[in-house]
Amino acid sequence: MRTTGQLRLALMTSVFITASLCAAPSFAQQADTEQASSVDDIVVTARRREESLKDVPVAVTAVSSERLEQTGAADITTLQQQTPNATVQIARGTNSTLTSFIRGVGQQDPLWGFEPGVGLYVDDVYVARPQGAVLDIFDIERLEVLRGPQGTLYGRNTIGGAIKYVTKRLSQDPELTLKGAYGSYNQVDLIASGSTPLNDTLRIGGAIARYTRDGYGTNLTTGAEHYNKDVTAGRLSVEWTPSDNLFFRLAGDMTTDESNARHGYRLKAPMTDGIYDTRAGIGDDGYVRTRGLSFTGEWNVSDALTFKSVTAWRDGDTAGDGIDFDGLPQPILDIPGYYADSQFTQEFQLLFEGERWQGVAGVFYMDASAEGAFDTVVGLANLTTFTGGKVDTESFAVFADFSYDLTDQLSLSVGGRWTKDKKSVDQLRQNYLGIKSPFFHNLSAIPLGAPLTDYTNSDDYSEFTPRISASYKFTPELTGYASYGRGFKSGGFDMRGDASLYPETINGYQPELVDTYEIGLKGSLLDRRINFATALFKSDYTDQQITSQFFIPPTSVVSFVDNAGSSEIWGWELEASARITDSFVPRLTLGYLDAKFNEFVTFNPLTGKRENMADQRHFQNTPDWTANIALPYSVDLGDRGSVVFTPTASYRGATQMFETPIPLLDQGAYWLYDATLMWTAPDARYRVSLAGRNLSDERYRAGGYNFPAAITGDSVIGFYGAPRTVTLSVTANF
Repeated sequence: MRTTGQLRLALMTSVFITASLCAAPSFAQQADTEQASSVDDIVVTARRREESLKDVPVAVTAVSSERLEQTGAADITTLQQQTPNATVQIARGTNSTLTSFIRGVGQQDPLWGFEPGVGLYVDDVYVARPQGAVLDIFDIERLEVLRGPQGTLYGRNTIGGAIKYVTKRLSQDPELTLKGAYGSYNQVDLIASGSTPLNDTLRIGGAIARYTRDGYGTNLTTGAEHYNKDVTAGRLSVEWTPSDNLFFRLAGDMTTDESNARHGYRLKAPMTDGIYDTRAGIGDDGYVRTRGLSFTGEWNVSDALTFKSVTAWRDGDTAGDGIDFDGLPQPILDIPGYYADSQFTQEFQLLFEGERWQGVAGVFYMDASAEGAFDTVVGLANLTTFTGGKVDTESFAVFADFSYDLTDQLSLSVGGRWTKDKKSVDQLRQNYLGIKSPFFHNLSAIPLGAPLTDYTNSDDYSEFTPRISASYKFTPELTGYASYGRGFKSGGFDMRGDASLYPETINGYQPELVDTYEIGLKGSLLDRRINFATALFKSDYTDQQITSQFFIPPTSVVSFVDNAGSSEIWGWELEASARITDSFVPRLTLGYLDAKFNEFVTFNPLTGKRENMADQRHFQNTPDWTANIALPYSVDLGDRGSVVFTPTASYRGATQMFETPIPLLDQGAYWLYDATLMWTAPDARYRVSLAGRNLSDERYRAGGYNFPAAITGDSVIGFYGAPRTVTLSVTANF
């Protein structure tokens, strides 16, 4: 039997298709007498070179800055609603750590040393860690989401796909944009961006943003705001174009998030009245800082050859009081912690452009370090388990991807990347008698026996990730393609590993692989009044790195990371827009996933043995259906400007928080409804926008923890998405 959500989804799709098809006769009649309006081409850099979106044999979602503003988007988590088969949301217990999954592949656990399954790039700079990666949207040109493994051009840890945050290049003319916003929960956003030429070849520009908001709830123990926002972010760049063939950019950015710690909502008694409230006693301080510096150089050697260099450094720190897993004043299950990371990357690219061939080749190097520590405080036992360590990663890769037009219609693309990683680890795990360990300022804590884990180790991982695709132009506006690609996520070491219970943890785990086969069709119909892209794919996922956490009586919370799984993922995706009239251009996205484990060999705490538990496990953060429909309608007011009204509805099927079903914690299917009304002055100098998000005030969980034992306070904790909010913003351009 179909659920209400599925019936609504089917109705929504039928209305969109019917409206488009019913309008088709009038489109055809007009084509002979007038030039039809068309949906604009979108240029993307999915293959490291500028190409029209409809010509790229890759499943790509591209969201322009204009569309982001029309939909009232605040940060990159908007991609979850606008991208098929994607999870892009704030990680459990944090304000700015990113959880991202694409086509069932990703990373929920942000612990240092673990690798993401979806790569994040700010311009051409790889961001290795998810802390501070929930990027606010300002001074941006577009967002791109590349779905499926991108192992050839983007390398390690893009096994599910890649997200690209593309900023604007500086204008040749002086520019200044000021934006202010006020909204629900005393939200205040202040953003200033601009640039100015210093001479004919040198430009300087930047942006600064301040975001504040009261909490959606309250810490009833301390009186502090809960789910508040306190973020300052800025960018500064200098661009130099000494000649038509040379371009250089030096760019720096920094973001500081001092929002209060998030402790979640108890799903077992005693509970608070509001889902955004807590009774946590660990404290409310939170602090995340990320910063980076990059230098990009481009040399157009000739009309056919361009050399590009990208040098970048980034680091980040996370501190504060930590997460109260029990949500109660007593230290029943508290996790104070800190994280720090740094990375240096260097990439050289050589881009080729010929009459019938195009391509890119290059080398990539990364030297990165990530460290951290946390206490697991089990207060009812007066016991603390300290876990701390550091992982150093050195990565080197060479890659190439070339496309050749065999005929005017048929093109073939072949690429490959060889990557070698070396990881070194230092880990300590020690039990203490007392509340918190000496590392977290309890100098009276007493060590209990020898360390549970105390080792150093290193390992090398290498992999070749090929990609091949063929594309055929059925018409100048319609392209079909078939592709095969491989991605891999690097191996590593479990920084929670307890060698006293699981000695194999010191050996680490191996890389995981995804092989994806895909066919797609994209382009335009009816004089470009309908644009669409659709893809059907199958992924073979092997050596999956699965993190499992168990409470082992009497007082131990133990983690296991294994290459536990192999699975098969089938899926389908559709993105479409139709220009019903010049004023009405609805958009639709649909995604479907069928992901099943073929093998899931892991520790069974009931038997104390490793067993194949595939029939009891399901994919996390992987709904079967995702959908979004936007119905923007514009009205030209002549010398009074123009108005665009954009209502949207998005659907997300039921999801599990972990591979093991937890009915109390898992999230059922739900809809979100948003709407934006935006007025733009005739000269585009001023813009006023009123944006409503989650207008039905849907309460949905975006993450959680599950430690239901009595000794851990029956700690089943949920973290929730934002409630209904309304924001009024004013933008002025000078």
